[in-house]
Amino acid sequence: MKYISTRGQSPALEFEDVVLTGLASDGGLYVPQSIPQFSKEEIASWAGLSYQELALRVMSPFVAGSIPEDDLKDLIARSYSGFRHDAIVPLVQTGHNEWILELFQGPTLAFKDVALQFLGNLLDYVLKKRNQKVVIMGATSGDTGSAAIEGCRHCDNVDIFILHPHQRVSEVQRRQMTTVIENNVHNIALEGNFDDCQTLVKQSFADQSFLPEGRQLVAVNSINWARIMAQIVYYFYAALSLGAPHRPVSFSVPTGNFGDIFAGYIAKRMGLPVEQLVIATNSNDILHRCLSDNDHSRKALQHTLSPSMDIMVSSNFERMLFDLYDRDGDKIRGLMDDFKSGAMTLDASALERARTLFSSYRLDDEGVIDVIRDVFERCEYLLDPHTAIGVAAARATRRSADVPMVCLATAHPAKFPEAVRKAGQSKDPVLPHHMADLFDREEKYSVLANDAAAVHQFIADNIRA
Repeated sequence: MKYISTRGQSPALEFEDVVLTGLASDGGLYVPQSIPQFSKEEIASWAGLSYQELALRVMSPFVAGSIPEDDLKDLIARSYSGFRHDAIVPLVQTGHNEWILELFQGPTLAFKDVALQFLGNLLDYVLKKRNQKVVIMGATSGDTGSAAIEGCRHCDNVDIFILHPHQRVSEVQRRQMTTVIENNVHNIALEGNFDDCQTLVKQSFADQSFLPEGRQLVAVNSINWARIMAQIVYYFYAALSLGAPHRPVSFSVPTGNFGDIFAGYIAKRMGLPVEQLVIATNSNDILHRCLSDNDHSRKALQHTLSPSMDIMVSSNFERMLFDLYDRDGDKIRGLMDDFKSGAMTLDASALERARTLFSSYRLDDEGVIDVIRDVFERCEYLLDPHTAIGVAAARATRRSADVPMVCLATAHPAKFPEAVRKAGQSKDPVLPHHMADLFDREEKYSVLANDAAAVHQFIADNIRA
């Protein structure tokens, strides 16, 4: 399997090189040269497989020629051995044909664990094979950072630097990152918002001259294809559990960076009968505005009760645009140049294709509180604020009550006690046992100005020999 850049000016790479490269040299994102296809009969034969067995079937074509099957099987087994539920991503019913897919059963209580536990083991495997050391640099709006740190903290050949927006993540999210006291782990609280963090990371990948000789940056954000690949699996797992491929299934996805829902789109292209893909956004609604009004313009970022979605630059949307424009790298470069200036407008045909593929919905904080309260009163199931947006979007845009609707639960409610309290809960949700002492643990992080030179100097000073 070869991978190509969305901007068309970088060489095609093998899977392992894509994992270590992150952004392409032309500024684009890597995507598979072709999408693997599974027949209805083949998908049907997977009914009843464990999550790990299914992951091996779904991911194998993407790593063909790079990782032997036995090695991939071992990587998958190790990646999900620390999840708290044997199903890895269990389904819970909250209404007629309405289901919650709990993606928060991993060590940091967020959906990012599903991909980043795998990516950490994958990086360890590739780097040991190559006898290579790298620097991970990532931006987080809350959950990616802790999941990346947990996945990579034991990697001997990795130094990891995670940027989060100072005082704009929940306290639980911050402490999950900053209480990991390891020599190779560094947390940077950037004086800015998430988009500032993400922009600085992208700039750093474009010019890595601040790194010591022999080192390179590796991405853990969803610009890294391995993360998208790992996320595709749970769409197949949920759909098979609900009767696919003999019946279609719909999904509602809380999303800011477009990576999670893009994985659902790829699952559909691989042959999974996905009836509807719903983009669920908070007040930072650039994706909803794009689909509903062809308005893909930057606006001031709002701080909300769902901070992991406080994003105005949805990096993975570029991968989607690449397909909407028939994989024309020149057109994508033009669109991204337009957006860099503040706004881009989709061609009529591309917009129509996007509206055929996706529904979208926006929910503000007041609506989030109402949904958390309503679902708890009806079935005593407590949603986190991001998942609440997914549930609201599913209910508002649903086309058929006969088709199962799966709402992706992206985080454990204990990570967002403020939203839970505002929804009328008298007590904060309890952290799982392995995090019971989180607020007693020592913290370590550095507050830095939103300045590339200062961040680069910090990284250079803290890379281990």
